[in-house]
Amino acid sequence: MSVATSPATGRPYGLRRVCACWGVPRSTFYAHDPAAPTATSAGKRGPRTRLTDEQLLVHIREDLAASLFQGEGHRKVWARLRVQRDIRVSLKRVLRIMRENHLLSPNRVPQGEPETHDGRITTDAPNVMWGIDGARILTLDDGWVWAFPVVDHWNAQCMGWQVCKPGSAFEAAQALGMALSAEYGSVGRDAARGVLLRMDHGCQFTSDHFQQQIRFWGIGASFAFVAQPETNGVAERFIRTLKEQAIYGRQFRNIEEVRVAIRTFVTHYNASWLVEKRGYLSPAQARAQWRLVEAA
Repeated sequence: MSVATSPATGRPYGLRRVCACWGVPRSTFYAHDPAAPTATSAGKRGPRTRLTDEQLLVHIREDLAASLFQGEGHRKVWARLRVQRDIRVSLKRVLRIMRENHLLSPNRVPQGEPETHDGRITTDAPNVMWGIDGARILTLDDGWVWAFPVVDHWNAQCMGWQVCKPGSAFEAAQALGMALSAEYGSVGRDAARGVLLRMDHGCQFTSDHFQQQIRFWGIGASFAFVAQPETNGVAERFIRTLKEQAIYGRQFRNIEEVRVAIRTFVTHYNASWLVEKRGYLSPAQARAQWRLVEAA
């Protein structure tokens, strides 16, 4: 009937009009039409992409192999594929493929209950707040040694660091001195006037020497909340990354080997580590971009 020609218009009636007149859905017609194509096996739904999952997996493996770091997540892989190789795929697709092929970081853990702290510890500009914390590293000859990093809350850049045997307030202040020399070119009075320093309540940071030293430099004290270490999360996260990338799985003979490892890591980190909150720029790239905007 649908192919019959109307004597009034001289055109076929068409399947849509015939089904509407008979009150029959077109899907029912196609379901009973012997000439309709048979159903094929189920495959990937949606539009066909330029790359198959197998081809995309090859690119993901190549990106992970070329990276300077270990255990990077799917977000950074997705960002590098998009920017460096012009492979534009969905973030969730990269996550699915990496999960199916066991390529996700072994440090991923299921999310638990939400934290009670809901404040914001990042800043909208560099040199507004720095964070400092200490970590212990075991060596064969020198025993436990300390590392003190200073990290900018804006772009997670390691501004300064110190590796030492005694984890004293004097050594922690040396890490701040390196940061001041690199950023301001001075360790004189009020060299960093207006900068806040986020720290926990460790004895190094609450000591009279350390507090007097930061006041001399014009730095304000900003202590993390008690029992809420996430309020010092920028420095804590940097230390975790440092341990995962440069400390875990290695044996250090003495303190000098630790210094070399941390110096090498900080150089690579500041130049190449992609920071999500800064649009997947490295700390050095984000700071350079900020200076260009300020100069414009």
